[in-house]
Amino acid sequence: MAPPTPVLAVRGSDGTTLLRGPPFCEESPAFQRDNRQSPAFQRDNRQSRHVAFSKDGSLFGWCNGDKVNVVKVSDGSAVSTFDLPKTALLEFSPLNTVLVTWQPYQGEPNLQLWDLHTGSNLKALYQKKVDSWCPSWSDDEKVAVRSVNNELHFFEDNDFNTIANKLHMQKVSDFVMSPGGQPCKVAVYVPGVKGSPSFVRLYQYPNFGVNAAVLANKSFFKGDRVSMLWNKKASAVLVSTSTDVDKTGASYYGEQGLHYLAVNGETAVVQLPKNGPIYDVAWSPNSTEFCVVYGSMPAKATIFNLKCEPVFDFGTGPRNAVYYSPQGHLLVLAGFGNLSGQMEVWDVKTYKQVSKPQAPDCTYFSWCPDGEHVVTATCAPRLRVDNGYKIWHYSGSVLHRQDTPADAELWQVLWQSFPEDVFPERPVKYQAAPSDLGSTHAKPAQAYRPPALRNKPVGVSSKLHEEEPPQNMRGGGMGDKQRSKAAMKNQKKREARNAARQETKLEAPEPLSKLAPAATNSQSAPTTGDPETDKKIKNLKKKLRAIEELKELQASGKTLQKNQVEKMQKEDQLLKELEELDLAD
Repeated sequence: MAPPTPVLAVRGSDGTTLLRGPPFCEESPAFQRDNRQSPAFQRDNRQSRHVAFSKDGSLFGWCNGDKVNVVKVSDGSAVSTFDLPKTALLEFSPLNTVLVTWQPYQGEPNLQLWDLHTGSNLKALYQKKVDSWCPSWSDDEKVAVRSVNNELHFFEDNDFNTIANKLHMQKVSDFVMSPGGQPCKVAVYVPGVKGSPSFVRLYQYPNFGVNAAVLANKSFFKGDRVSMLWNKKASAVLVSTSTDVDKTGASYYGEQGLHYLAVNGETAVVQLPKNGPIYDVAWSPNSTEFCVVYGSMPAKATIFNLKCEPVFDFGTGPRNAVYYSPQGHLLVLAGFGNLSGQMEVWDVKTYKQVSKPQAPDCTYFSWCPDGEHVVTATCAPRLRVDNGYKIWHYSGSVLHRQDTPADAELWQVLWQSFPEDVFPERPVKYQAAPSDLGSTHAKPAQAYRPPALRNKPVGVSSKLHEEEPPQNMRGGGMGDKQRSKAAMKNQKKREARNAARQETKLEAPEPLSKLAPAATNSQSAPTTGDPETDKKIKNLKKKLRAIEELKELQASGKTLQKNQVEKMQKEDQLLKELEELDLAD
């Protein structure tokens, strides 16, 4: 059975619509566009405010400033409609049992929980802050939790009239519930006060008593704010900490750190080799490694294992974000915001770069659930000009492009969700997918030369920052390990020949021409005395250098032409001819 076609929700000033996704992109015939030209919009000048898919992707909900509507994605049939004109946010529970709606607080209960099957109101609650506005559920909906007055309230089986359990400490500032089902776990953050350190602790529900065992605990002083991220298997948490002020004066943006906590009690500080901000952190879907983008620009990107040891270093580049594909076989390093929008797509299994497209002025990026496509968008209010979105193949080809008219705005794009294993992992393709819109690969920029160096030779260094290539493209280390045996063998042959030639030159008497003051050819290449033989040796070396360059291109993931492959296959023959000529010498 063929996998389903993903759907992309598009919300803007011209209304809300569903787009049937790649590779052929068109509006879904099952969904009728909800646009602002309806009588309600003309009368009240209201606009679409928020859209959401259920976790399994079967339901789609949106609020348009008049009502909250929920429909089936497959055929567009209505499931429920709620008369909630002020709703600003909505979310589905994992099993599509409860719809949660939130509107700005105005003195009355503003967090509503609705039964999707009957349309009845399960509970009306107060939620003043928009942060952590929605309750968190375990995947089986056995347990739900929300933060109330610096403590956590737990509910069971969607009974929100009875608090089944509480977690109360000094001042719980933030929490994150683990993904998956039972036993569910929760990570809580308590900021430090009066000289005491801040800390993050891991608990397993419902073990919250005074004598209950804490799964893991990590304390730190430099942490005014934290961001906690569980891995997919709920076995470990990454905690990014940040302070508003760097007391050492080394950074205008404060200090940042990264901590690791595992449910087996292990904790560690992730040591980052380069100083500077931590821009982004992402777990691989396999839950055994994570990637960090960090350091002053150009930023480094490194993959670490569960021992917080570096596995692969991507070098430096203009990047501040990292995104794993849903299957975990591809990784995108991107530079958005104040950067140029360069994206690097990497094959994680071989650590080869697949493509390097560019999406300038991008404010939103997301992988499609199929692991083959991504969407980039320029949305308001972040940017109110040049709004629009593009759907790409990861090889760099633009499959669909939609530019928003100058008198309109794009506010949100969102992929339909799908259960796990619906889209299997496919082999990585290094050739660009066919597209009428082509690709937008980043062009190599000419190095900036300060005015003081512009009249000097090009060889004089003019780089403001030392750039590092990826680990497998540096001399030594992993680069040598990944070379072919033939290349290593040929390199040893060349080194042996050069050593023998140098030894012969040292034993031979010094020519009179080199003793003369006017002689300047002491640094010229050695000759055999026969111009024809020298010419053959020179041509053979030139061909071998070209073959080495082709090998480097092939190692970097570039697909070679047929004639280039045939040229590489002649390496052994050329080496044999060169060796014979050297022996003749």
